[in-house]
Amino acid sequence: MTQASVLRTFVDAFVDELARCGLQHACICPGSRSTPLAVLLHHHPAIKVWMHLDERAAAYFALGQAKASRQPVAVLGTSGTATLNFAPAVAEAFYAHVPLLILTADRPPELQEVGAPQTIDQSRLYGRHVKRCVEMPLPEGGPVAVGYVRTTASRAMAACRAEPAGPVHVNFPFREPLIPIGQEDAATQRGTAPYVTVTQGLQALRPPDVTMLAAQLRGVQRGLIVCGPQDDPDFPGAVVQLSKELQFPLLADVLSQVRRGTYDTSYVIDSYDAFLRDSQTVRDLVPDLILRFGATPVSKPLQLYLQRLTASRQMLIAPADDWHDPALVATDRLQVAPHALCEALLTILEKTPRQGITASAWRREWERLNAQTRAALKECLSESPALSEPKVFADLDAVLPPGATLFAGNSMPVRDLDSFLAAAGRPARFLANRGASGIDGVVSTALGVSSVSPGPCVLVIGDLSLYHDMNGLLAAKQHGVQATIVLLHNDGGGIFSFLPQAEAVESFEYLFGTPHGLDFRHAAQLYDLDYCEPGDSRAFRTALEKSFHTSGATMIAVHTNRTANARLHRNIWQIVSQRLHSTTPPEPASCASP
Repeated sequence: MTQASVLRTFVDAFVDELARCGLQHACICPGSRSTPLAVLLHHHPAIKVWMHLDERAAAYFALGQAKASRQPVAVLGTSGTATLNFAPAVAEAFYAHVPLLILTADRPPELQEVGAPQTIDQSRLYGRHVKRCVEMPLPEGGPVAVGYVRTTASRAMAACRAEPAGPVHVNFPFREPLIPIGQEDAATQRGTAPYVTVTQGLQALRPPDVTMLAAQLRGVQRGLIVCGPQDDPDFPGAVVQLSKELQFPLLADVLSQVRRGTYDTSYVIDSYDAFLRDSQTVRDLVPDLILRFGATPVSKPLQLYLQRLTASRQMLIAPADDWHDPALVATDRLQVAPHALCEALLTILEKTPRQGITASAWRREWERLNAQTRAALKECLSESPALSEPKVFADLDAVLPPGATLFAGNSMPVRDLDSFLAAAGRPARFLANRGASGIDGVVSTALGVSSVSPGPCVLVIGDLSLYHDMNGLLAAKQHGVQATIVLLHNDGGGIFSFLPQAEAVESFEYLFGTPHGLDFRHAAQLYDLDYCEPGDSRAFRTALEKSFHTSGATMIAVHTNRTANARLHRNIWQIVSQRLHSTTPPEPASCASP
């Protein structure tokens, strides 16, 4: 066999095995050393290739596709610093448990450490931010080599999926020539069955342990369930049913996917971010036991509330070694798949007499607080036709069609989404990059989500975050991705106006506010996006509805003021606190900034 045909056999076996194991999408960046993988990924009939000119944007786009599909997606780059640009998305995938497959091309051993261009040390390039790192050998064409490469591909895909899911890195050294020429032989002919079939099971407690836990929970009078960010579609219905069975209030982070669904959402507490800002309320709400599912909640007041509860039993429930407890107050750690535990507990609890348990005073108090708070928030956000950052989410909620996906940028957008989005029976999916919680790569991730999602996808993003990833807008133009980008344009870093630095630092605007004066209509024009700037709530809703039926991407810019926005939020929290303690019928809320 010639070197070119050996290359063809070796790489084609790897690519074909990825396809047999379920790989459907590959994001590829241009480069010479990665030619064998790029050509054969592109030629494989079961894999769709998405070309990207920017490595960082490509990795985040692949991250979005993997997040939306819950399946591994590959991203391919050439040797050298190009591979380093994947690192932010790799870290996000690791901490957010997204099955991302990173493929990098490398120089052969004889070109390492001798000054060859585009050559860096790519071994274990992403450190502890990958679940597995594989250094492939130089291509060979014999049956042993083909068996090895197929097994490696199978293991890589299985490792991406294994709970908790995450990124896997496979590094390929290639010698020139780099063109994979030759006919398919018996070792690489197309097939459907994987070379190695990997079957994965769920982590579960032993039946006696489940029985003991169920008995303990039955005896708890003041129990609480907290659901942080997670994306298992089997979890929401199971945890809602568990809450109902135990009569425990259920605090659902917007990224837990529990606030929206076809099940009964009346048990879901959705306004805790507002009423847990009230100090008297926090002092009165002391549970005996808390079941904590998912990652760290978005809400800072909820995090502070959990931190105060040092005398309460707090049980962390998550698979493998996830340990979402930054306040270090957990008393128990159950290493188990959350939905599996909920279902196992329900099987036992439903057979156990409830002994007349009805809605307790404890649960009724949480429901009262939630109802009063939700009513105050609704009044505050509907009193005026003027647009504001909180009002954006109320308007979105009013027009977002069932089955849509809403992707929230970090800093203020995801916090406002969590604060102001009410529970409802309309199914929807809410996503964000909360693994590392950075503001970079958000545009690309959201476009990746939209590219494989069945319904409309809306991204709500701040102007600094959009600036960080303007390169990502090219994907919308190149691939015809339909998406709605709601730009909250307050000319700087809005979240810093809520922090002590806003009052304590003399050079606050220069160091933290960071105004830039950019007009993003020019970016929209550059990348062929529709663009508009609605002047009020009615025009905003009209623009949203139009964008859902427009091919390609639309950018809707909402201009706000950072100082006024911080003041508006504080007015809302003050009104909520007043309503919670008022003994007289409430007057209409007025949240207008003074």
